[in-house]
Amino acid sequence: MIRLFTGALAAALLVAIATTAHAELQRLYVLDCGTNLGKDQSRWSPGVNEGKPIEFSDNCYLIRHSKGLLLWDTGISDAVAAMPNGLVTANGAIIQSRAKTLAAQLTELGVKPADVTYFAISHGHGDHTANANDFQASTWLVNKAEHEAMFAEKAPRFYTPATYSMLKTSMTKFIDGDYDVFGDGSVVIQQTPGHTPGHQVLFVKLAKTGTVALTGDLYHYPEEVGRREVAPAQGDQGITLKSRDAVDAYLKKTGGKMWITHDLIGFSKLKKSPEFYD
Repeated sequence: MIRLFTGALAAALLVAIATTAHAELQRLYVLDCGTNLGKDQSRWSPGVNEGKPIEFSDNCYLIRHSKGLLLWDTGISDAVAAMPNGLVTANGAIIQSRAKTLAAQLTELGVKPADVTYFAISHGHGDHTANANDFQASTWLVNKAEHEAMFAEKAPRFYTPATYSMLKTSMTKFIDGDYDVFGDGSVVIQQTPGHTPGHQVLFVKLAKTGTVALTGDLYHYPEEVGRREVAPAQGDQGITLKSRDAVDAYLKKTGGKMWITHDLIGFSKLKKSPEFYD
């Protein structure tokens, strides 16, 4: 039986078809969300450069899709940009600094916090959540393991509940396993526990750039890749190694590459917002 649609219904169907046909990933922006100066590299890799300092970048990312905006991580507190000597944290082991605020970088792109459709974090540690409360109006994509850790009666080590407390009343989408954010395979969250109970990695498939993995704290710098050892303070070794293997296997399959969030040298080579990858 052939059914004919006319008038308003026909118009609505045409709009729906056109919208689906043109749904696409458009741009990935790399945002400068500060730096962490660690006093002892062996804190992250046992036996490596003991007593020697190491500087980490702290990146955030904005993904623009025809179906909305996704912000991934929020970095160090914007308030630190006004501190000439930075902010001493982790009992003096780390000094945080930032040259630009996240808010200013979003404004440069014409984006207000309320414009962000989806908000997600790799995990709940303070250098990834420090500006999270600004995005309470967005739909928060999180797995239950990380949610439970973030809102535990006693906050786990390195979590700073005050920075994300307002997310408790956000529209929350609990995800389990791989989650296709926009429904077209272009932006996928993969569960990579180990560093924290609900750590996540974001895969972004760009038309020109190819597939990139935004790794959170799965790795901290390139020299960790291939090492079969995880510092006790950096999470469960066995679970972390399984997560790393899964990400490595996916990247080999897709020909993708990693952008390690805290890799300062790698970050220096990337195009920064308002430039973008497509």
